[in-house]
Amino acid sequence: MQLTEVCQSRQPLSLKRLYRRREVYRYNGRMRQALKVHPDSLCSAVTHIEAEIMRPCAGSLVLSYLVTGSIGDVRIPAAVAAARTDELWRHTCFEAFVCTSPGPAYYEFNFAPSTQWAAYRFDSYRSGIRAATEISAPRIEVRSSRACYRLQASLEMDQMSSLRIDGGWRIGLAAVIEDTSGHKSYWALAHPPGKADFHHSESFALQFS
Repeated sequence: MQLTEVCQSRQPLSLKRLYRRREVYRYNGRMRQALKVHPDSLCSAVTHIEAEIMRPCAGSLVLSYLVTGSIGDVRIPAAVAAARTDELWRHTCFEAFVCTSPGPAYYEFNFAPSTQWAAYRFDSYRSGIRAATEISAPRIEVRSSRACYRLQASLEMDQMSSLRIDGGWRIGLAAVIEDTSGHKSYWALAHPPGKADFHHSESFALQFS
């Protein structure tokens, strides 16, 4: 299927008031949710972002981000050799946050269009950060057209010590979009009050069990 066909055939799904409750999904299926732009960071280049998540087995996660808009007006880092790299969020980047439910520890994953990536482990909210060296490099694939951009990242997570593979996960999905003028917009399943904060517990809006 061509990327243009993907864009034309997708059916947007509502957030179903994710501010007030979390959606629960069981692995071995897939689901797609729209990301919401933060009201303080409106974006003219992008009209819509959807994230599709699939947990094909207990220790795996496949994430796809589909961006719709004027892709030529988005600053997309050029592809380079895939490597673990810090500060990817300073430019266009796609992110995921995963934690065991319940529990304060969580992981952050960054996926760049360049195919560079990062993985961090936190003991609690923005505290005790360190590189998650126990995870292997994700497989990142990208496709682009004038009106659509898609990034897919496949993760093997069965070696991650603080993540119960056989338990429920709480997940947050997000994106930073930088346009060609340098303006950044912040997208997530749900935003807490105030400034954009992907680490906030309200942003972990999905639960997989």
